[in-house]
Amino acid sequence: MSNSILNKVISLAEPLVMELGLELVDVEYVKEGAHWYLRLYIDKEGGVDIDDCAEVSHRINEVLDKENPIPQAYMLEVSSPGIERPLKKREDYIKYTGKLVSIHTTEVFREYNRFTGNLKGLADDQVILEYEGREIAIPLSLIEKAHLTFEF
Repeated sequence: MSNSILNKVISLAEPLVMELGLELVDVEYVKEGAHWYLRLYIDKEGGVDIDDCAEVSHRINEVLDKENPIPQAYMLEVSSPGIERPLKKREDYIKYTGKLVSIHTTEVFREYNRFTGNLKGLADDQVILEYEGREIAIPLSLIEKAHLTFEF
C-alpha cells in the first residue's frame, strides 16, 4: 500500500479506535495469494476481546466504505497484536521497559542487524537494550522492526 493510502487509513481508523478506549497498534495491507488483506491491530490495557474487534471492524468498515481510500477489493481483519506485539511508537519503548524484545535494524549496527534483549527504555532518540550482558543504545532511526518476544 502506498504511504498516502496507509496514512489515510490510519487517519480514519485512529480516532475511531481511540473513541472506543482502544489503541491502534499497527495497520498492514498485504497481498496473500490472490487476495488483499487490510489488517488493523488494536489493543488496550488488559487486552482486547472478540467484542472489541467486532465493534472496530463494524465501525471502520462503514467509514472505509464511505471514504473508499483503497482502490481494489480487500478483506478487513481486526485483531489483537498478539504476544509478539510490534513496537511502533516512541511510547511503546517506554511502556514495555523491562520486557524482552527483538529489534531488526536497517543496517549493520555494532556488527549486527538483529538484537534480542531486555528493553531498558528510551533516551535521546535511542532505544536502550541489555544485549549480551551489556547495555547498548540503538538509534530509533536505524530500527526497521521491533517487537516483544518470549522465551519458551
